[in-house]
Amino acid sequence: MSDTLQLSITATTAPERPPRPRESWADVAKGACILLVVLWHVITKDYLQVDWRLALPLPGAWGLLGEQLLPLRMPLFFAISGMFAAGAVDRSWRVLGRSKVAKFGYLYAVWLLIHTAVLALVPDFDTARAGGPLELLEQLTITPSNLWYLLALAVYFTVAKAVRRLPTALVLAVALALSVVVAADLLATPGNRGGLLQNLVFFLAGLRLRPVVEGLARAANWRRLAVLGGGYAAGLVVLRLLPATGPLVSVAAVAFGVTAAALAARSRAVARVLGDIGRRTLPIYVLHMPVLAVCHAVLIGPMDRADPPMQLLLAVAEPVLLTVLVTWFCLALERSLPAALLDLPSRPTRVAAVPWQSGPVR
Repeated sequence: MSDTLQLSITATTAPERPPRPRESWADVAKGACILLVVLWHVITKDYLQVDWRLALPLPGAWGLLGEQLLPLRMPLFFAISGMFAAGAVDRSWRVLGRSKVAKFGYLYAVWLLIHTAVLALVPDFDTARAGGPLELLEQLTITPSNLWYLLALAVYFTVAKAVRRLPTALVLAVALALSVVVAADLLATPGNRGGLLQNLVFFLAGLRLRPVVEGLARAANWRRLAVLGGGYAAGLVVLRLLPATGPLVSVAAVAFGVTAAALAARSRAVARVLGDIGRRTLPIYVLHMPVLAVCHAVLIGPMDRADPPMQLLLAVAEPVLLTVLVTWFCLALERSLPAALLDLPSRPTRVAAVPWQSGPVR
C-alpha cells in the first residue's frame, strides 16, 4: 500500500476531534436538572391540584419556588448536552443523521404514542395530550408535547451541523435574538414550541463555548457561587418586569448552575448519587409523566380528604417525597424496558454474497 493511499485512508476514518474525558460535575448538573424537571411537574400537575385547606400559604410557596427555577432547568440541561455534541457534529451528515437526528426523532415519536395511550386512561391528569389524530400529528411536528426535549435535540443537532462553518459570534447572536423574540411573546408559540425555540442558544453555546464553561467549573468556589447566585436573584426580579430579559437571566442561571454543580461534585456522596442519575436521564425523562399521572390518580383523593394535621405535613414534604418516588420508579422500570424504547434499533448487518468459484478467491 502506498504512503499516499495510507494517508488518505487514515484521514477518512480517523475522527476529526479526539474525545475529551467526561466531567463529573456535568453528570451532577444533569442529575440535578432532571430532578428539578420532575419536581416542577410534581408541583404543577399534582401538588397544586390538591384541595389544600391550610392557613399557611405553603402551596403558593412551592409554586413560586418552581417558577424561580424555570430559567435554570432546561437552559443548563441543553448547555451540557451541547458540550458533548462536538464529536457528533464533526461527523458526516449520514452518521449524524442516524446517530442523533433519527435517534431522537424516533424516540420522540415512540414515546409520544406511549404517552398518548397512557394519559388517555387518566383524563383528569392536568397535562397536554392529543385528543385525536390531527392533534397527534401536530404534536409530532410543529407543537411538541411534554417530550419536547427529544424533538429539540433532533432539531438542534441538525442546526448545529448546518451552521458548523459559520462564526461563533454570528451563530450565537442569531440564536439569542430568536430566544429574546420568543421570551418577549412576539412569536406565536403554542404548546412547548417556545421552549424549543428559546433553548437553541444554550445548546449552541455549550457546543461552541465548551472551554469557557469548563473554565467556569474549574474556577468554582463558594464566594463565586454567592456572587452568581445574587446575580441570578437580581435577574429574576428584572424578569418579572421585562419578560424579554429571560434569555439573559438564563445565562446567569446557567453560570450559577455550573458553579454549584462543580462544588457539589467535590463531595463523593453527591457525585455518586447525582452523577448516576445524570448518566440515566433518558428513562426518567420519558417515563416520569405517565408514572406521575398514575400516582396522582391514586393519591389525589386521599390527600383531598386528609385531616388538617396530615395535610400540613403533606404540604411541606409531598413534592420532595413524590419526586424521589417517581424518579426511583422510573429507574427501576428502566431495567425491564426493551432496548428499542431507549435507542434507535440497529440496522441488520448485510453480508455480501460471494459467487461460487472453483479456484481460489483472488
